[in-house]
Amino acid sequence: MVELDGARLALQDIAAVARADEPVRLAGPAREAIARGAAAVAELARAQQPAYGVSTGFGSLATVRIAPERRAELQRALIRSHAAGMGPPVEREVVRAMMLLRARTLAMGFSGVREVVVQRLLQLLNARITPLVPEHGSLGASGDLAPLAHCALALLGEGEVLADDGGGAPGTVAAAQALDRCGIEPLELTAKEGLALINGTDGSLGMLALACLDLRELLLAADLTAAMSVEALLGTDRAFAPELVALRPQPGQAASAANLMALLAGSEIVASHRHGDPRVQDAYSLRCAPQVTGAARDTLAHCERVAEAELASAIDNPMVLPDGRVESCGNFHGAPIAFACDFLAIAAAEVGAIAERRTDRLLDASRSHGLPPFLAPDAGVNSGLMIAQYTQAALVADNRRLAAPASVDSLPTSAMQEDHVSMSWAAARKLRRVIDNLRRILAVELVCAGRGLEWRSPLAPAPATAAALRALRERVPGIGPDRHLAPELAAAEAALGEALAAARSVTGALA
Repeated sequence: MVELDGARLALQDIAAVARADEPVRLAGPAREAIARGAAAVAELARAQQPAYGVSTGFGSLATVRIAPERRAELQRALIRSHAAGMGPPVEREVVRAMMLLRARTLAMGFSGVREVVVQRLLQLLNARITPLVPEHGSLGASGDLAPLAHCALALLGEGEVLADDGGGAPGTVAAAQALDRCGIEPLELTAKEGLALINGTDGSLGMLALACLDLRELLLAADLTAAMSVEALLGTDRAFAPELVALRPQPGQAASAANLMALLAGSEIVASHRHGDPRVQDAYSLRCAPQVTGAARDTLAHCERVAEAELASAIDNPMVLPDGRVESCGNFHGAPIAFACDFLAIAAAEVGAIAERRTDRLLDASRSHGLPPFLAPDAGVNSGLMIAQYTQAALVADNRRLAAPASVDSLPTSAMQEDHVSMSWAAARKLRRVIDNLRRILAVELVCAGRGLEWRSPLAPAPATAAALRALRERVPGIGPDRHLAPELAAAEAALGEALAAARSVTGALA
């Protein structure tokens, strides 16, 4: 059970609710804060002085005064007009993360909504009702306006929700039908509540949080596949020695180098050429693996700090301060999230790029130190893993395009009231694709490095990399004549985590 008590959520809480359907409840301290904020907005709604979003229109229409009898209509109209997304629906886990994070901000009491608004969001989450949110529509301007409006529309019993409640059923159903089936009453909005439901960066932040968790594991997997490639290419572990790495005190580099040393410990293959090897040093893609993956680790650490700060932040506009004042601000602007997503995309793209260079070396008989061309038996009749590297190269090229930052692409909107936008949603969307690509790039390296290790028999790989190879062989067969590769590459992608777990069973916890 995840509790909303007005304090920060952990990254793992986001994944638990978004991916594992962990239930959520509102805690006592949050109820008190919500009540104080709602009382302040109710008092402001009765006042003669206009207040943005309470008794006025929105954006460039903020100068239009709204009569008291039309303010509920104002909030409904806001949701309907802003639910203007287009394109395919975003992933279920993204929508669930977005709803949870919106409820988290509202539970802090600085948005001025009633408790029923927060409870209704949690009811949808706990009933596994997922609003249909089209992919395109957010600029990360006043937060993720269009995506959040599609979520809010379902609270009103309007629009559509995904038919998939986690069980895999395709299609959509009417939100009114889904609410009725679960005994949930459509929400009637009062002053400011429509605005509070949509004025946040929760979709962008949810995607950043999930990406951080995914990248943690993928960077460990990158250390594993690099270690397997170093062995298969008769590389050395001497470049990863702690006394060398300490000369450049970058924490991520030290962690990756320590992982490589642990993964390669006890390798007969590495020991076989430790003395008498005429090569002075390995290629960059082997020797500099901890420098590149380590830099990505340090980037991830920075971006996790950004995400954690956002998970403790009140994201809305205007804000209801503890002394009762309601003030406009810019806390909804997605720049911190956009920069973090763009930075992570660059780092992840480079981790994939260096992995592809190692794969290319494994397949090239002129540079692989005795391995057969494309790791194929009877090369010529068989093409081996030649085209697996083509696929990997295509994924690397896609990541290079996606690494171009979205956060510099501001487009003014709302009659120039919103004249500088963050593009955080776009940055987060492309980051998800970069991470998916990286997972597949590493899966290809795992397949190629695993086959390279088999070609080094009877020399035995390190106990850790041998365990990873055994895990891979549970799903993907080894050396043999050409066969349909696509299913094997998909199986390797699924086995990446299993191979990492098997290696950890030997090394213990990796850095």
